[in-house]
Amino acid sequence: MNMLGNLDSLPYYVGDTLLLGLALLVVVIDLVGRGRAHGVTGVASLLSIGAVLVVVGMGPAVSDRLFYGMVRADALARAFKLLIGACALLTLLVSLRTAEVSTRLRGEFFALILFATYGMFLMVSASNLLTAYLGIEMASISSYILAGFLARRTRSSEAAFKYVIYGSVASGVMLFGISLVFGMAGTVDIAVMGDRLATAPPIGVALALVLIFAGLGYKIASVPFHMWSPDVYEGSPLPVTAFLSVASKAAGFGLVLRFFRDGMGSPAMLATVDWPLLLALVSAVTMTVGNLAAFGQTNVKRLLAYSSIAHGGYLLMGVVAMGGAQRAESQAAVLFYFVAYLFMNLGAFYVVLHLASPDRLGSEEISAYRGLVRRSPLAAILLSVFLFSLIGLPPFAGFWGKLYLFKSVIDGSLTTGGINGHSFVWLVLLGLLNSAISLYYYFSVVKAMLLDDGDETARVAVNPLYAALLILLMLPTLLLGFLTDVGAVEDQLTDPPASSVAQTTAP
Repeated sequence: MNMLGNLDSLPYYVGDTLLLGLALLVVVIDLVGRGRAHGVTGVASLLSIGAVLVVVGMGPAVSDRLFYGMVRADALARAFKLLIGACALLTLLVSLRTAEVSTRLRGEFFALILFATYGMFLMVSASNLLTAYLGIEMASISSYILAGFLARRTRSSEAAFKYVIYGSVASGVMLFGISLVFGMAGTVDIAVMGDRLATAPPIGVALALVLIFAGLGYKIASVPFHMWSPDVYEGSPLPVTAFLSVASKAAGFGLVLRFFRDGMGSPAMLATVDWPLLLALVSAVTMTVGNLAAFGQTNVKRLLAYSSIAHGGYLLMGVVAMGGAQRAESQAAVLFYFVAYLFMNLGAFYVVLHLASPDRLGSEEISAYRGLVRRSPLAAILLSVFLFSLIGLPPFAGFWGKLYLFKSVIDGSLTTGGINGHSFVWLVLLGLLNSAISLYYYFSVVKAMLLDDGDETARVAVNPLYAALLILLMLPTLLLGFLTDVGAVEDQLTDPPASSVAQTTAP
């Protein structure tokens, strides 16, 4: 496989380099202003991430590996970078006015969002397990601080502490798995290790795979590596919770897709370790545990945290399907679902954030939402739309996302040979059952807002600018399935031919 040297790689890595440089610039501005230049740092952060999105979006994708095989700048990396960058931009935007983040500390907050975003960019572009590990650590360390940003709140400090403990253990376990891969394959290059591991002892390969997936499973909050998620989501500032629920999960899945597509997807590797079956079991347990745990939750943030775990289970179905002949379709289905998830999940969290301010509901409890439609019709309608989409009801974006994921698994199962010799139609049926189960707890919020009686005398105003942002998130939630399909996404993920300047081949 072609690789580019350091100088030849730089034109394809401008967006990432720009992001890191501008993040450092925000730190310098905040230090010079001694915490009082929060307005300047806010605008600088927004312009920074906006410029990075333009550069990444307009920049070329290349199938060659950069910096002698350390990172990729292919279509998959670009797509996930745009997704993560959009989430970071929206997080910075809502953080400019939120009371959740102290004005004096906003410069540090903005810089940490940018550093976490850079770490996630590194994760989705990594073509070497050590590069992936460094990206995970950079994203995680910034996220630990963001989770505990409300230092005077016990829940926030507890969230950060649990996040650090779980994250440190997961990183150590993953690093041990990487060392086993190096011992058996003599390389940690994702594109090379698969063929070499195919001749290694199957038990050793399976152990290394389980250990590495433990680290990856922590990032995507899959069962049984999900225990940190509800407490961290509940205790973190709401903008951070929304950011972690989408951007962190997207970065994790971008790396998971690359690991199983490029490293574990060869026929020889599939014959050595039946990872599609392993991931199918993890997917089934994750979506089921996430949905069942959401039952009985009285806090909206915690309910959405368990919901996020369940959605990770649905997304793993697309990774399972990559073990069959429908790889391009499966990859595109995962990305399409993430685009839909960006709008509907951030929209739900942002409505909760707005309503949780002291001058509005001042609470994240479902009981506080009773009769909301008569106090703030717009907020109730918007939140209902986002929740309906999270359920997967037609015609919302969540329905189309699940449809494409389920279709990729069915298509793979019905082809000759199935998905590595298996038919996973049962996984699709379980996904449908879990979607039906999720109706109950999502509708508990909708019922409280639309049907229950509440304090109808206390009006809840929605800031016009904030309302405009929520409506902008609602429109794709309503129209995404009609404006594009998984085929269009599949075309965007097609890599161009190798560059003519690439002269080095992988060992």
